[in-house]
Amino acid sequence: MANTPSAKKAARKIASRTATNKARRSRVRSYVRKVEEAITAGDLGVANEALKAAQPEIMRAVTKGIVHKNAASRKVSRLNARVKALSA
Repeated sequence: MANTPSAKKAARKIASRTATNKARRSRVRSYVRKVEEAITAGDLGVANEALKAAQPEIMRAVTKGIVHKNAASRKVSRLNARVKALSA
């Protein structure tokens, strides 16, 4: 356990940052889940709309340090490919 005042403050900051990051990560996963559900349902229109909503949210997670840039780009690319495959 933290003993010094600065260590106690650091522990508080870490706890609040963890809560914020968890919420952001959960938000991104919710958007991705909506896209994946639309893909499995085979609904092209809903999948396109969900992807348009998810893409900025995923990239926002990059700027906040939740997800690595390459991982986010890979996720968007793969979702886009799956949505595109629905129309074919």
